[in-house]
Amino acid sequence: MTEILRPKRYVRPVSTFWWLERRSYVVFVLRELSSVFVAWFVVFLLILVDAIAAGRDRYERFLDWSANWWVILLNAVALLFVLLHAVTWFKLTPQAIVVRLHGRRVRPGSIIALQYLLWAVLSAALAWVILGG
Repeated sequence: MTEILRPKRYVRPVSTFWWLERRSYVVFVLRELSSVFVAWFVVFLLILVDAIAAGRDRYERFLDWSANWWVILLNAVALLFVLLHAVTWFKLTPQAIVVRLHGRRVRPGSIIALQYLLWAVLSAALAWVILGG
């Protein structure tokens, strides 16, 4: 039997570092990577809550463990990634949802500004509670 000859498709080679070609690609990849650090913060906070619930001894051990240089470094890097995640999400929110007020569409800049304002107010309230008012 004769085989049907089919032309080979051209597959353009893609570099492993394709995402370094444009700033928007870099931000996209870093935003996706930030979800790992968001998950780390969730795990860290769950460990903290568990340590508090288990009593003073366990809480003291948690504090000693969290004072290690590598935990501090990991949390500092995670904080930067979580901030990137939050800022990029705030920027994307007007594209993800349409807010209408009195039948008119709210401007994207207003939505973003309101998010930052709420973030600042909630951060200040949390700082006030943590620092003892």
